[in-house]
Amino acid sequence: MAKDETYRALVAAIERLHRHFLDVLRAELLRLEIGDVNAVQALLVHNIGSNDVIIRDLRDRGYYHGSNVSYNIKKLTELGYVEQERNSQDRRSVRLRLTARGTDLSAVIGRLQSRLVQRLHVAEDELAAAGRTLRALEETWATTVRDEQPDDAG
Repeated sequence: MAKDETYRALVAAIERLHRHFLDVLRAELLRLEIGDVNAVQALLVHNIGSNDVIIRDLRDRGYYHGSNVSYNIKKLTELGYVEQERNSQDRRSVRLRLTARGTDLSAVIGRLQSRLVQRLHVAEDELAAAGRTLRALEETWATTVRDEQPDDAG
């Protein structure tokens, strides 16, 4: 298979994998009778984890799009999974931290991830190579987006 065909197949697989992973999260939430959050929100809680995170950082790292993250953070705050704190120096900057309830949900996702790793029948070096390839794709795409942004001065 030519490199461009392999690339296209990989991009399609990434899209499918993301959807399948959200399906796995939905099934786990259903199994545990956690019905107040959806899979995207549960993943967001897990990505915040034990760190204090600024909403802008979630967007800047490419995890979430602006309106999507804002909506989901609002819902997670209302549901008691996340606390928000405005920066006293920059009122536009909002720091996020998990509540005890959010920490519990993050632990659920962590345990699911551990079970999934155990079920994965791939050698560690193959998994590491896949990770390197995905990071190279991420960097290529991020660089392309930065390079093709319109100039603010124009």
